[in-house]
Amino acid sequence: MKRRAAGFTLIELMVVMAIIAALMTLAAPRYFSSLDNSKETSLRHSLSVMRDALDRFYGDTGRYPDSLEELVERRYLRGMPLDPITERTDLWLVVAPPEGAAGAVGDVHSGASGQARDGSAYGEW
Repeated sequence: MKRRAAGFTLIELMVVMAIIAALMTLAAPRYFSSLDNSKETSLRHSLSVMRDALDRFYGDTGRYPDSLEELVERRYLRGMPLDPITERTDLWLVVAPPEGAAGAVGDVHSGASGQARDGSAYGEW
């Protein structure tokens, strides 16, 4: 009587690998979709926080800040938020305040190129 050696055969390993590949095929698109969704949510939140800081600065001083860094220096922001799309803090697009208002930063937009999942451009948010 021949004794069979303990272990897995090549066929058994191939079947397990095929099952793992099938599961990864189902999970990967959902992972990347949720990653994009979280970046967009984070960008919207960062813009909201910076716009709120601009409004508070204007309410306190009667003018808009001369730069975004002034919001950090005057402690309206703890630090310059990271744009999750560009992964940088220095690409925010500054919009001038309404005519007649003092200062240089009336609003802020993302410097990211491209479009969001809803079809709108990041720079328009």
